[in-house]
Amino acid sequence: MTIRPLIAGNWKMNGLKAQAAEFDAMLNGAAEVSGKADLLVCPPATLIAAFADKARGKKVAVGAQDCHPKASGAHTGDIAAEMLADAGASAIIVGHSERRADHGEGDAVIRQKAEAAWRAGAVAIVCIGETQAQRDAGQTLDIVRGQLDGSLPDGSTAANLVVAYEPVWAIGTGLTPTAKDVEQIHGFIRELLTIRFKADGAKMRILYGGSVKPSNAAELMAVNNVNGALVGGASLKAADFLAIAQGCP
Repeated sequence: MTIRPLIAGNWKMNGLKAQAAEFDAMLNGAAEVSGKADLLVCPPATLIAAFADKARGKKVAVGAQDCHPKASGAHTGDIAAEMLADAGASAIIVGHSERRADHGEGDAVIRQKAEAAWRAGAVAIVCIGETQAQRDAGQTLDIVRGQLDGSLPDGSTAANLVVAYEPVWAIGTGLTPTAKDVEQIHGFIRELLTIRFKADGAKMRILYGGSVKPSNAAELMAVNNVNGALVGGASLKAADFLAIAQGCP
């Protein structure tokens, strides 16, 4: 079965209007790599509307990095999925390890946020992954299983949900697991998805994230059950982001 890769860029808390030139360069270069993968950029919320306007009719989609579970209400400083979709976001990242660590988000609220993304008509990109301490303790598979069970809502399909495996110890550190390690974890994720979601689980995209860069993209993208990447720092530069997409088989 062929699953079309997705290369998603997570700009995190980076990006002012001055960085729009990098996004313009991504739009200009997207046609060359669009045959290899779908492209998605998730800038800070302040840039979503402007980027979505620029991307209209182009080969790059625009997404968001987080959302509140509720559609509206007295939640000062939060942003509803409906607001993000209204600004032009077609996908929303939920459960990133930085949200889990910095904001204490657990699987239950992440599941609610995924459902909120659906409610707004957006795809949910649900992040999972173990810390260095958990890895050293041999708990990787248990952590991955628990996060998948708790964070993925019933009703998940290949069309409305993407799983992103990001070993926390590899994010922003320059460290990456071996291709063999990635294949083992992604194979385990695929097995669990297929057991729970049957045919849809076999078709869901499983992204790898954690220090993905042009120099290692081709090797990582060639691994079984790696259906693209969730890219952090390298997604801030058009040349790097497009080169990673070029690495897709």
